[in-house]
Amino acid sequence: MRPLAAALAGLILAACGGPIAELPKAAVPAGSGIAIKAEAVPLNPADPTQDRVGDLVYAGGLQLTSDQTSRLHGLSDLDVRPDGSLIAVGDEGDLLRARVVLDAQGRLAGVADARLSALTGLDGKPLQGKDNADSEGLALLPNGDLLISFERRDRIWLYPVAGGPPRAVPSPDAKFPYNQGMEALAPDPLLGPDAYFAGGETTGRTWSCTLTTPCAEGPTVPLAVGFGLVAARRLPEGRTAWLLRAFNPVTRSVIDLRITDQAGRIVDQQELRGPLTVDNFEGLAAVPAKDGSIRFYLISDDNFSSSQRTLLLAFDWKPPSGR
Repeated sequence: MRPLAAALAGLILAACGGPIAELPKAAVPAGSGIAIKAEAVPLNPADPTQDRVGDLVYAGGLQLTSDQTSRLHGLSDLDVRPDGSLIAVGDEGDLLRARVVLDAQGRLAGVADARLSALTGLDGKPLQGKDNADSEGLALLPNGDLLISFERRDRIWLYPVAGGPPRAVPSPDAKFPYNQGMEALAPDPLLGPDAYFAGGETTGRTWSCTLTTPCAEGPTVPLAVGFGLVAARRLPEGRTAWLLRAFNPVTRSVIDLRITDQAGRIVDQQELRGPLTVDNFEGLAAVPAKDGSIRFYLISDDNFSSSQRTLLLAFDWKPPSGR
């Protein structure tokens, strides 16, 4: 495979879960408080005046690092509540809880009150090994319970808001390609407070589930060549936001944020690629505002790689009239 094939394989694995130039890892005690350094990044480093991509208005972006832990990496999905509380999952079994900080104009300015802990297994002990701990999707239910989907050993677990070990919940009855499983996981509030849906990365297949009923297959998200489904969130008025990602050594990461209506028709679709500030975005949060707009937060998985970054970007989107 050397030299070109191996190099290409390494670059592709960097975007899909196989780290290159790995950073050192160390355990973090459960619930450890950490200080996060948040460095502002422009939407377009080549043109700092650019403030939007189509209908997406840039509301600030940050590169996140911490000198207190080597575990602030691999963040694969997140949720942000209207009060600013943030929860994110890392794909080596880490859970981050924090609070987003906004400036006087409502733009993303920082991350505070951060605590990092290890996800536990059914036995209550921290997950061990990449195959067991590859947590990718996150769904925060209305009562505070947290659902997390895993790749490699494909499953969905519920972590109770009151604490204690997780338990297995209904998961799609499907065989996923190794390391290409349920990247997308989200609550499905229109179907009930215990409803959620999952999506397969490379196939775009989706399933609707509840805590007490088996998962039923739903519509398939169309994927262009090279793109995978990595996150999704339901929006008001029956809309859904889908986060799609592609990677190749020439264009690097290319991100497609697609919004569809209840019938699956595309309402809006915007692409993020270089020279814009783009990395391996895998996580998506959607926060509705009183004026009808949606604040999207995108987070990138740096694969514990020194050649990638942990980025948190914010965009405001207002539904086009008549769509």
